[in-house]
Amino acid sequence: MSYPEKVYFGDDGEVSANFRPADTQPEHGEPGNGIHYLATTEVTKGEFGLYRVMMKPKAGGPSTHFHRTISESFYILSGTVRLYNGDKWIDAEQGDFLHVPQGGLHAFRNDSDAPAEMLLLFTPGAPREEYFERVASVSAEELPEFRDKHDSYFL
Repeated sequence: MSYPEKVYFGDDGEVSANFRPADTQPEHGEPGNGIHYLATTEVTKGEFGLYRVMMKPKAGGPSTHFHRTISESFYILSGTVRLYNGDKWIDAEQGDFLHVPQGGLHAFRNDSDAPAEMLLLFTPGAPREEYFERVASVSAEELPEFRDKHDSYFL
C-alpha cells in the first residue's frame, strides 16, 4: 500500500480548509432528528462523504441493504444505535465503530427510548444528499430506479 498520487503541486500550500461550527443546523431534517452534511463529495472532490446523523428516540432506520460502489462506516457519538453487520444485530454505543466494505450487508436503527447520534462515512465520495432528501417521498414506481441511481440495494 502506498500514498495516492499527488493532487496538489504548489510549493507554499493554500488557504482552502472548511470549518463548520458545532451549532450549525442540519441541512436535512430538524435539530435532534436530522443529517448534517459535514463533508460532501463535492467539498472533498470525491474522496469521501461524511455525515452526522441525529436520530430521535424510536426513529427506526433502513432495512438490510448493500452498496456496490461505496463503503460505509459508522461511528457512534452518543446513545445506542443498533447496527447490523450482515450476520447479527449489535447494540453499538459511544465510541463503537463498524466498517462495511462494498457488497457488505448492513442496516442501522435507533430502537431505544433515547436519542442517538453517529457519523456516517462513505468512501469514495458519492452524492448521498439527494438520497437523504428524497428517499421518503419517492413513489413506489420510482423507488427501484431511485435506489439503483444511489447505489442502494435492499433485500
